[in-house]
Amino acid sequence: MDDAGGGVAAAALNHHARSPEDVFRDFRARRAGIVKALTTDVEKFYQLCDPEKENLCLYGLPNETWEVTLPAEEVPPELPEPALGINFARDGMIEKDWLSLVAVHSDAWLLSVAFYFGARFGFDKEARRRLFTMVNGLPTVYEIVTGVAKKQLKPSNGSSKSGKSNSKPSRHSNSNSKPVKPAQPKDEDDDGQEDAQEEEQAYSCASCGETYVNGEFWICCDICEKWFHGKCVRITPAKAEHIKHYKCPACSSKRSRE
Repeated sequence: MDDAGGGVAAAALNHHARSPEDVFRDFRARRAGIVKALTTDVEKFYQLCDPEKENLCLYGLPNETWEVTLPAEEVPPELPEPALGINFARDGMIEKDWLSLVAVHSDAWLLSVAFYFGARFGFDKEARRRLFTMVNGLPTVYEIVTGVAKKQLKPSNGSSKSGKSNSKPSRHSNSNSKPVKPAQPKDEDDDGQEDAQEEEQAYSCASCGETYVNGEFWICCDICEKWFHGKCVRITPAKAEHIKHYKCPACSSKRSRE
């Protein structure tokens, strides 16, 4: 870990990158790093958050990686700082609750960094609105870590069946993929709106949070039933053919600590 505390995390956007789109790209990259720490890299993250060490912070970096380290020494810091001392609560909470807590604080930090840049670059009302709209279009880290993102409904893009078929991974995208669970029986006087919403359910990758795009290779964990891009968990279509029961990195690490 870097004792300088968040030195890499504090690398600011260069003076040429000052549009809402530039700030959003920085937000999305930092967010991707944090999501990796709390999902696919969760075992490594857990080990680094040793309660015996000093106050530690989780930083998402602009290159889509993450870092657990001490806070910045300079006061005030170059960028807003994430929650301090996340390691102290690790052993006093159920793991999933602890990860959810870190996720909530990480969401708050990501927003603060994005709008810090917005203030620094002098964004007006319209620019701030554009930035918020782009940020709000992504699931939060908390939603990804807790599985809420998977349950969120995708807005309807029309009544065509072809549009609906692209809202979830194909059940034939790999040999280990699971079909969508059938809907529960409904009363005869149901107006059918809930059925339509179920068909429009969007699948989000439990690692990066992005929604399914037609033709992508995805794989579903047989333990937690969350979906992942193959590339996010380093599983290729050829490798999936030889996997009878797939366990995602998070579920594999939980088993190893039991």
